[in-house]
Amino acid sequence: MENSDSVRLSIFLSVLVICAVWEWCVPRKQRTRSRRLRWINNLGLVGLNSLILTLVMPLLAIEAALFAQLHSVGLFNQFKISAWFVVPFCVVLLDAAIYLQHLVFHRVPILWRLHRMHHADRDIDVTTGARFHPIEIILSMWIKIVIVVALGIPPIAVLIFEVVLNASAMFNHSNGKLPLKLDALLRKIIVTPDFHRVHHSEISKETHSNFGFFLSVWDVWFGTYRAQPELGHDEVVIGIPAFDTPEEQRLDKLLTQPFRNDVNESRDR
Repeated sequence: MENSDSVRLSIFLSVLVICAVWEWCVPRKQRTRSRRLRWINNLGLVGLNSLILTLVMPLLAIEAALFAQLHSVGLFNQFKISAWFVVPFCVVLLDAAIYLQHLVFHRVPILWRLHRMHHADRDIDVTTGARFHPIEIILSMWIKIVIVVALGIPPIAVLIFEVVLNASAMFNHSNGKLPLKLDALLRKIIVTPDFHRVHHSEISKETHSNFGFFLSVWDVWFGTYRAQPELGHDEVVIGIPAFDTPEEQRLDKLLTQPFRNDVNESRDR
């Protein structure tokens, strides 16, 4: 686990470049905003979040998993279970936990104020997948740490999950076009860009649906799945109307969005 940071960074950069090239060559939806403005601020936010986590967090999820393993803390550390079973099982458990966390961040008003900054992007592309408010990032990390320690999730499972989560978030936020038949096949198992684009619609009932990040089954099983946007992918409007102006995509505006009182966040239909 000594090289976990370099592994995550290299995979993050690789997936970012691959998805960026894909959506550049075969875009799914026409852009409405300058890519340069959004990318500078979205990626600037990624750098800021990484710095803040380094400065304010005493440990991260992998360190918590190593601590739990060393001191035999947590459910799975109380039993001798084959790694071939427990590792993939824990990856699936963590994905289910992220689905539930995502749903809660939409349902609880104070948490939605943090999370809506992610939705205020007026286009959706690979950089949107890493665009989250620093406070949400910190809360998410503490939630993950509690789950990891309580269940005694193996460090390798945490590493695999974090790599999969980051890669899938960039993939399913990408503006790349998949053949419809391939999309229909893939979405039976994983969240595709067309699957997740519904979630970024400004229509309220669509915003509050399709919460999955990696596996698509949670939305189907828990009744939060919407197959397609009401207006279709070409016409669906992305974002939150209250944050429509280009200046709202500046880093300073992104950071202050949760603390400003805005109305008419999304259209009700």
